[in-house]
Amino acid sequence: MPRFLVVLDADSTLLEDEVIELLAEHAGTRPQVQAVTERAMRGELDFAESLRERVATLAGLQADVVERAQRAVRVTVGADELVRGVHAAGGTVGVVSGGFHEVLDPFAAQLGLDHCRANRLEVVDGVLTGRVLGDVVDAEAKAATLRAWAAEDRVPMTRTVAVGDGANDLAMMAAAALAVAFDAKPRVRDQADVVVVDRDLSPVLAALGLRG
Repeated sequence: MPRFLVVLDADSTLLEDEVIELLAEHAGTRPQVQAVTERAMRGELDFAESLRERVATLAGLQADVVERAQRAVRVTVGADELVRGVHAAGGTVGVVSGGFHEVLDPFAAQLGLDHCRANRLEVVDGVLTGRVLGDVVDAEAKAATLRAWAAEDRVPMTRTVAVGDGANDLAMMAAAALAVAFDAKPRVRDQADVVVVDRDLSPVLAALGLRG
């Protein structure tokens, strides 16, 4: 039975980039998408609504734009060290994202994560439709996912940790026993138990008592 569960946000936490913005670069819509992302992360917009609005700007792009975005994505410094440290201590690690499986999955596999959940882009005849398949992974979905993975791994909620940076992470951070704000928006820092200011995930190990 795992000792604890760590759940990370993806964009701007596990990954350095906002994937929707990398995709929007190819559609020529990055400036307006960036503006909507920023407002959503501050909690000024409903996340699901804002995601649909941003994804709509991708309509008509060839689906191979996903591979081009993958090549541009950077994994955050310390991510590999954090995952290895948690696993060495008998814990499990998951990533839950308002981003997209199509881009995130290879990084989850590369890092050896135990769980991964994100949105899926609709593709018809090799072209992005500008829609998301199924329900959007929003704040409540992130919190529900953390609870589901804890139950699946048989980890009590008192041994769960959530790491995030934006308003969409606040519900899962509230659900977890330990909330870590990672280079986060002021509203998120204010509600966190631990604040990591540098863009390096390895200090999270110290918050877990796994590093001096």
